Amino acid sequence: MRSFLKPLLTIAAMALGMTAVATLPAQALVELNVNKGNVEPLPIAITDFQSNDALGAQITEIVTADLKRSGLFAPIDKSAFIEKISSPDATPRFDDWKVINAQALVTGSVGKEADGRIRAQYRLWDTFAGQQMAGEQFFANDANTRRVAHIIADAIYERLTGEKGYFDTRVVFVDESGAKNARKKRLAIMDQDGANVRYLSDGRSIVLTPRFSPNRQEITYMSYESGQPKVYLLQIETGQRELVGNFPGMTFAPRFSPDGQKVIMSLLRDDGNSNIFAMDLRSRSTTRLTNSTAIDTSPSYSPDGSKIVFTSDRGGRAQIYVMGADGSGQTRISFGDGVYSTPVWSPRGDLIAFTKQTGGEFQIGVMKTDGSGERILSSGFQQEGPTWAPNGRVLMFFRDSAGGPKLVTVDLTGRNEQQISTSNFASDPAWSPLLE
Repeated sequence: MRSFLKPLLTIAAMALGMTAVATLPAQALVELNVNKGNVEPLPIAITDFQSNDALGAQITEIVTADLKRSGLFAPIDKSAFIEKISSPDATPRFDDWKVINAQALVTGSVGKEADGRIRAQYRLWDTFAGQQMAGEQFFANDANTRRVAHIIADAIYERLTGEKGYFDTRVVFVDESGAKNARKKRLAIMDQDGANVRYLSDGRSIVLTPRFSPNRQEITYMSYESGQPKVYLLQIETGQRELVGNFPGMTFAPRFSPDGQKVIMSLLRDDGNSNIFAMDLRSRSTTRLTNSTAIDTSPSYSPDGSKIVFTSDRGGRAQIYVMGADGSGQTRISFGDGVYSTPVWSPRGDLIAFTKQTGGEFQIGVMKTDGSGERILSSGFQQEGPTWAPNGRVLMFFRDSAGGPKLVTVDLTGRNEQQISTSNFASDPAWSPLLE
């Protein structure tokens, strides 16, 4: 399968001298345990990446913002720095960083190669152990400066937490502009931090519920171009579009199976019932997975493709159910008050996110895959549609307030909630896998 980013970004990662990371005693190095519940942010000093132009400041700013926004790191104000780093290759004066409680230190530089490419390098230091933890360098063209910064932030995040980062990702969403009673809705894509917005449709017809493919190059979405809901498959980079089908009874675009070979959807058939179907994208054949007299909707595959979570009101009101990928073993897992909707399986496979409506408010929450351990992460007026970051640590959703919807992120502690800045109103986010 073609990776559309390989021609755009060439990455060379190398240990940058000093002691090889693999030989360092793991017990001596600072680490952040993200599995222990509420995590106190790790104080980290991020020095300016040295350069002869504005690229160094740009990369420093992006790396700092990524790590801070995660809620796991507390970048130290530069005014507190004692040592001025003279060279990214020099060993820091660790005592100067320990005194300001910088438990980790990042140094780096950015320069231009003879062929016009930029070369960015960083080093990550454990100040209390007095050792280098990681060091890499990356080559890219100018257009991918932001990507390099996100990749560096991901590398730092992974080295200090042991978890994959999520900064080098994108989000597809519905951009909404104009008066409330005449909204123009365009399909759009952006970096996970709200930068680099690009429009994928012209707004002449309503678009809804975009969903990413596991191969990172395609999305499905629903459009009302002809007045009827049709589902399209869109190649993000080329703009090539393919009709998946005309589904009059559909209210959400289908979701992909983990291998990208199938999509799963809820369809309203002639019998008046909404049931769940899987479609093979190669043969376009559909298989009915539920056959109830209730409304079965919002299906989502588990990351290994063996199970499906969905909502059904077969018990009197919408609750969350799990079944095998072939429709077998349909089992209710939620029993709380209120109405549940839009369940989405975590990429880690350990949790299911959902929207819950109860007591006059909307809640975004998570539960274990057997329904236990339900936790509400965010409550508010008209908020819904959670989507997972690829590392399963952060959720994005949309909240309707102050005249229109905005995108919001929240981590699994529920303490780190942030609004993503977009130029217009925004809804229906879908997070991409990590880019390649």
